Amino acid sequence: MKMKQLTIALIAAGFGLALGAGFNRIDTHVLGTANAAVSPPAVVAPVAPTAAARLPDFTALVDRVGPAVVNISTVGTTKTTGFGDEFGPDNPFNEFFKRFGGPGFQVQPQVVPMRGEGSGFIVSPDGYIVTNAHVVDGASQVTVKLTDRREFTAKVVGADKRTDIALLKIAATNLPAVDLSNPPSVKPGQWVIAIGSPFGFENSVSAGIVSGVHRALPGGQMTPFIQTDVAVNPGNSGGPLVNAAGQVVGVNSQIYSRSGGFMGLSFAIPAKVAENVAQQLKAHGKVNHGRIGIGIQGLDQTLAESFGLPDSNGALVGSVEKGSPADKAGFKTGDIIRKIDNVAVTDSTDVTSRIGNMAPGKKIDVEIWRDRKPMTLTATVGSWGSKEQVASAGTSDASQGNKLGVAVRPLTPDEKREVGHDGLVVENSSGPAADAGIQPGDVIVRVGSTKVTTIEGLRHQIEKAGKNVALLIERNGHQIFVPVKVG
Repeated sequence: MKMKQLTIALIAAGFGLALGAGFNRIDTHVLGTANAAVSPPAVVAPVAPTAAARLPDFTALVDRVGPAVVNISTVGTTKTTGFGDEFGPDNPFNEFFKRFGGPGFQVQPQVVPMRGEGSGFIVSPDGYIVTNAHVVDGASQVTVKLTDRREFTAKVVGADKRTDIALLKIAATNLPAVDLSNPPSVKPGQWVIAIGSPFGFENSVSAGIVSGVHRALPGGQMTPFIQTDVAVNPGNSGGPLVNAAGQVVGVNSQIYSRSGGFMGLSFAIPAKVAENVAQQLKAHGKVNHGRIGIGIQGLDQTLAESFGLPDSNGALVGSVEKGSPADKAGFKTGDIIRKIDNVAVTDSTDVTSRIGNMAPGKKIDVEIWRDRKPMTLTATVGSWGSKEQVASAGTSDASQGNKLGVAVRPLTPDEKREVGHDGLVVENSSGPAADAGIQPGDVIVRVGSTKVTTIEGLRHQIEKAGKNVALLIERNGHQIFVPVKVG
């Protein structure tokens, strides 16, 4: 049975864990002819280590960075379902009453204490500490323990859930600290170590390499995560990821696991993102994220070919918020963002993280691909609101025509008023359209950058599109481009 993959936030209630292991020694012998003389075993001379054969030694690195890493424990409350006082939470008949009920047996919410544990690291000698926002989320009391065993009650200066970074402050001076002011870049293959408190084991050290950069995870659209194979587990959250030079390159945040424990995939927030957020939290107690108000999705080769692109780098604009900075700058559905301030865009995560971490009011030049040629638009970055989009990434859905394998009809006047625009409703889907994920009820809005309102118009656009076509469809109020192979 295929197990569901889970993204696990690295914080857990503290508990003890004992491990034991044993092994048997097995002696091997070489079988020779009978009565053969037995020679004494040869002594193998030690081989002088070479630079290539020598394994990395992180002791000096840990001695330098380790004192700045702290253990964080939290106390809070959460609501749970239980019965009234007349039965008590430990009554053995609670499960029976939950299943079968009865007069007077009503389930009531109860407030129960909640404890958590995580990690963090000191970024200034006067007591500022960086950790994950989810480590202190909902906490009424936060306690920081240093490596010298001193404990302090910490104040949460601010927490930013969009990047999962929080800043704490303790009343102490002359503390060991790491420098986060000039974060280095990272590349796959580099050695890195993590220091933290997995399962409450304080200042545990694990090592590995950078497996990948610029990773997108659910719920982390403003964060281009660093992927490593460093063993991190619940309780490592908020601890530093450090390179071989002793520089903090990331903040350990999440694991990707089927079991709830480490399985070779751990993810860290880049130090550059953490430093930017920490500075804003220190100055203002909150973070002002940039936005321009577009919905975007990634490109694959089929979509890129349908728009006449030479490669699949960039992000496809699926929607433009009315009155947003993008709308005012002239962005249109079907544009493909190729560069921001003359720096190439690789994918949709690149756009969301770069714009999301820009300061509102900044003017940016965005090179787009429209009608099979490049052009540049200038936009002023706005600020994030409760209903506003920076540039939200989407996922795939569907499209039409005889070559497509769909039957369509125009929208009725009532349907037009409901969706707010014109289009064609898919009534049946088969062949290439069905393979692409198109379903009955989807509304085809555009073919490429061209609006379609009639069946004849759709057929015309499909005929001239070639073997690949990008269809903008709307489903459940969301629009997305879907690549369809018709050739």
